[in-house]
Amino acid sequence: MFELTGFQRDLLYVIAGLDDPHGLAIKEELEEYYEKEVHHGRLYPNLDTLVEKGFVKKGEVDRRTNFYRLSDRGERGIESRREWEDERLGTLLSA
Repeated sequence: MFELTGFQRDLLYVIAGLDDPHGLAIKEELEEYYEKEVHHGRLYPNLDTLVEKGFVKKGEVDRRTNFYRLSDRGERGIESRREWEDERLGTLLSA
């Protein structure tokens, strides 16, 4: 996960929290979190990067719509990142 940008990590978290989301559902979720528009030119190249790096699997709903799902590598990456965050923030969050 260390080679990913913060935006790419956020994409993984959104994909993990939804059931095989399509690009528009991911975009809407991120826009709600960021409280600003996420442009297609930012979203889809980053999704493609996650697919190329093996963090995400991409499938086809129909000829125009793809869905995204975490790969095993993506799931392990999130788990590892979560453990790393818990080690650093554990005492802060339990106070």
